[in-house]
Amino acid sequence: MTISARPIHQEDTVDYAEALERYEPVMGLEVHVELNTATKMFCGCATGFGADPNTQTCPVCLGLPGALPVVNKAAVESAIRIGLALNCQIAPWCRFARKNYFYPDMPKNFQTSQYDEPIAFDGWLEVEVPASEAGEAFTYRVEIERAHMEEDTGKSTHVGGATGRIHGADYSLVDFNRAGIPLIEIVTKPLTGAGDRAPEVAKAYVAALRDLLRALDVSEVKMEQGNVRCDANVSLMPKGSDTFGTRTETKNVNSLRSVERAVRYEITRHAAILDAGEKVFQETRHWHEDTGITTAGRPKSDADDYRYFPEPDLVPVAPSPEDVERLRGTLPEPPAQRRKRLQEEWGYSDLEMRDVVNAGAVEVIEETVAAGASPAAARKWWTGDLARRANTDGVAVTELGVTPAHIAELDGLVREGRLNDSMARQVMEGVVAGEGGPTQVADARGLELVQDDGALQAAVDKVIAANPDVVEKIQGGKVQAAGALIGQVMKEMRGQADAAKARELILATLGVEG
Repeated sequence: MTISARPIHQEDTVDYAEALERYEPVMGLEVHVELNTATKMFCGCATGFGADPNTQTCPVCLGLPGALPVVNKAAVESAIRIGLALNCQIAPWCRFARKNYFYPDMPKNFQTSQYDEPIAFDGWLEVEVPASEAGEAFTYRVEIERAHMEEDTGKSTHVGGATGRIHGADYSLVDFNRAGIPLIEIVTKPLTGAGDRAPEVAKAYVAALRDLLRALDVSEVKMEQGNVRCDANVSLMPKGSDTFGTRTETKNVNSLRSVERAVRYEITRHAAILDAGEKVFQETRHWHEDTGITTAGRPKSDADDYRYFPEPDLVPVAPSPEDVERLRGTLPEPPAQRRKRLQEEWGYSDLEMRDVVNAGAVEVIEETVAAGASPAAARKWWTGDLARRANTDGVAVTELGVTPAHIAELDGLVREGRLNDSMARQVMEGVVAGEGGPTQVADARGLELVQDDGALQAAVDKVIAANPDVVEKIQGGKVQAAGALIGQVMKEMRGQADAAKARELILATLGVEG
């Protein structure tokens, strides 16, 4: 029997600006991070993404009777490093608990998690919120309540129907490969005071957290693959009140843009409910990327409903102070601090650095500069021509087959005067096409600036003779008109001339100072 799809109901909302005139938003963000350990949290099964369904399972992660779990040491160390990077206190003693609830893709019917004794607690993260139409850039301090260890569930796929959800599906399939993969759940304290910038704060926090996790190298942090998932809790309280309203939790939001949009939508939806004199229902919500709305999920349980109790099959985790300090010594330079240092070293403006960060090119530019390219050339290539090509091809810029060494080599050919910018772009096309390195491509295509001053002077004389009207303008003081002649000289030289040198010869021939 096929169940017909339940229509998505567009609930009432109010204008965002009007909502913020009457209410103060309160947020709580729960970010689930899949660790990149080789094996699962409590067994030796592999964790690779994309394997055939149910091929990375064993009696432990399938929850079969008599199977006993063992804690993954690498996952515990990653949890401690995350906690330290978030300025948390690390518990000298903590333990796992069973969180009991039914979910079709959770094989044990409980999740091994941590309840009142997390591995890390009481931390903070300074978040830089960029300037926008809503206001100037500012820094917001996100207080971290806890970061605790747990395991992921399996994954259900609902086949048939229009929504991809169980309603209207013909049948469902369950893949337990993900069940048991190590998770760290990072929970903030209530976030207040952001006002109308609250959605931007949420987005900036998840972005900053993703950057930090990438720097720690504890996760692949690919939100599109579910490595990082955000549950966004939102409530409203009337202006002037200090009593939090009833919250809703929008589950598993998996892009930065969607985090901002989901928070903004929930603010407008809550405001409409409260304006109508009704009460917000405490529940989970599903985010719909295509329509930009949330829909009701299930009533939101409180902690008591999960019947937590200590996991009897696992020993407590008790990291020694020496181990904690050893792991502290492995922490990388904080991403925000690193970006400021690199910006100063490279001489980039704030706008240029923002473009580099938005393009995700900080690391590759750093490698390119280290390989010998100038910071200006590295930025030009990675955020310019190559970024546009990657966008057209629908791939990451680092997947084009171009390396930092290629950029450094190409920049060297330009700086030593063998290639001009136009030729360099042709060479880069060859590198992307797999024709070889820059020098190899330049040799094969016969690309090299003409070094014969006589040939260039002859081309200049020919162009000057053919354009008396432009010559008159230049000699009359409109030196910028020389650009028209430079273009014609380059055409005469088939692009194999130095434009700056051509300009110099044109002005010298006409007796005009540049």
